[in-house]
Amino acid sequence: MSILTEKQPDEATAQRLYAMMDRQVTHMVRLIDDLMEVSRITRGKIELRLAPISLDRVVRDAAELSKPLLAAGRHELELDLPPMPCTVQGDGVRLTQVFANLLNNAAKFTPPQGRIVVSLRSDGRTARVQVRDSGVGIPPAMLGSVFDMFVQISDTSRVAQGGLGIGLTLVRSLVELHGGRVTASSPGVNEGTTMMVELPLVSDEAQQVTADTLAAHRRAGQGHRVLVVDDNRDAADSLAELLGLMGASTSVAYGVDEALAAMEACPPTIAFVDIGMPVRDGYELAGLVRADSALADTVLVALTGWGQATDRERIMAAGFDHHLIKPADLEQLTELLATRR
Repeated sequence: MSILTEKQPDEATAQRLYAMMDRQVTHMVRLIDDLMEVSRITRGKIELRLAPISLDRVVRDAAELSKPLLAAGRHELELDLPPMPCTVQGDGVRLTQVFANLLNNAAKFTPPQGRIVVSLRSDGRTARVQVRDSGVGIPPAMLGSVFDMFVQISDTSRVAQGGLGIGLTLVRSLVELHGGRVTASSPGVNEGTTMMVELPLVSDEAQQVTADTLAAHRRAGQGHRVLVVDDNRDAADSLAELLGLMGASTSVAYGVDEALAAMEACPPTIAFVDIGMPVRDGYELAGLVRADSALADTVLVALTGWGQATDRERIMAAGFDHHLIKPADLEQLTELLATRR
């Protein structure tokens, strides 16, 4: 900024300086995000959304996220995944974050046109994911401390283009929250690095229970006409899509007037209504619905981002039958749909 103020450069130079500033700000934001993430984990503020997930799908998603960095380094990426899925109990978003971090690390510490191989194997009880690169490697004396906060390997910052040494600490914390462990190995400097993540597999019996549970989720919405009302289009569309996957016939409205028109054309059996809409909110919609005898059988479900006792009392007094905190929980949705027939 000082350069721009003092020198008043021409347009081409200014654009180059703006691009540099953008990269630096982006880098700082990423570092701050990582610091805050580690802080939340150490204070027990991270709540995992655990569910049986296919680890090979997680690895593919992580590879997709890491594509820009891999492409920038012109690296070759090989995914060595088994034909049968490996199921673990985990938070898909957080585990994707783990493997994306490992892939990004491999890309940053590998000179251009390197090779990175991700392999997944299991022994019936444990799933093991290896991320192996052809990069700068790790000195033997550093192997025991690479996961510690702010640790950086000497003579590699130039290759990695800086960093605070937070990413691997975050990886270890998230893996341990999943009941697993992560280790690093390397033959030495310029000999590449292998990161190994081990996670407990879901048993065959648990997988069968999961299959039965998923089937129950998919049947829960059958026979329901559901209207989702929310001014946040992404939130409305995603909830409607989820309810559709559960077997319901769904439609969306992005405001009170649109919702009333939809209800008049085809009364829903259940309406999920966001309370905090602008201009005309969910309370007003509930009052109008409860005053219309044609909609007397419609079940009203309030969606809010808060859950204080006083809020719930006001919601029920407004005529709602149920109150769910955003984002709606799949188990709660299943129970609600299954009992309102």
